[in-house]
Amino acid sequence: MRILVLGGTVFVGHAVAAAALERGHGVVCAARGASGDVPEGAELVVVDRAEGLGALAGERFDAVVDVARSYQWVREALDALGDAGHWTFVSTINVYSDNKTTGQNAGGALLAPITDSAGTSTPESYGGIKVACENAVRAAMGDRAFVVRPGLITGPHDPTDRFGYWPLRLSRGGRVLAPDTPGAPIQHIDVRDLATWIVTAAERGLAGPFDGVGPVSTLGALLAEIASLVAPPGTEIAAVAPDALDEAGVQRWSGPKSLPLWIPDDYEGLASHDAAPSLAAGLRVRPLADTVSAALATERALGADRARKAGLTAAEEAELLGTLPSRPW
Repeated sequence: MRILVLGGTVFVGHAVAAAALERGHGVVCAARGASGDVPEGAELVVVDRAEGLGALAGERFDAVVDVARSYQWVREALDALGDAGHWTFVSTINVYSDNKTTGQNAGGALLAPITDSAGTSTPESYGGIKVACENAVRAAMGDRAFVVRPGLITGPHDPTDRFGYWPLRLSRGGRVLAPDTPGAPIQHIDVRDLATWIVTAAERGLAGPFDGVGPVSTLGALLAEIASLVAPPGTEIAAVAPDALDEAGVQRWSGPKSLPLWIPDDYEGLASHDAAPSLAAGLRVRPLADTVSAALATERALGADRARKAGLTAAEEAELLGTLPSRPW
């Protein structure tokens, strides 16, 4: 197959291009080339989507993979390349209107579509823009459209600093601050598993919406398993009450001075979708040890003491552990 990846230089797009090459497909990546390199063996066509896709005029592809979060860009891509044999649109778990109910699937109610947002999305508009993009893809491609809605994406080269915070921190040992919510749900998908499934979907002509998520676990079980893989003897998880963390200004899920993967109140459903339909449709999930190893390698390559997009600094954690009551898990 000849596969076009709209992107291909960072994280999901790069992983999809690499997976397609590993399966013997010809891969073209359309990107500015400013954020990174395409995988070895892929062809880079320099494109700035803000200026259109003229560089791809007259090209035809067996499959297209688009990760855009701009409705205008998605519409333009469909107009220019809609004769492709198969189209994957990488959406997001944030398209659902109900973040509280656990066990939802791809048939859940969606947010209202947003079609009038110019430029890049905001956290408030992100889900609605992706809904509009999904609608456009389905309208143009019909039963050639595969819409995948990932939740937390993990593994190597994660630009968000969320999942990787925990393998890095637990590998350092000592008292490790965590929210006292061990039963909170959590689920993730390794970027390599997501990418391989996207290539499989193109090969098989898989269509329809699916959640790109792995099986549901709990935060307590996840951190315990990560600790068993990387933590030195004597490491202790010091759990602090959520109210105390909130009062101390610790953020939930992501961002500066945060405890990553700590679900905000009433968002349990966002991290507990039913993975069974996706697993039945060909998604394969690797052992956690592989994901943890790759995430830790990325963290160390980037620099363990760098300024982070998510997590606590050593000084912030030490101050919190010194002032807030905790209990060992």
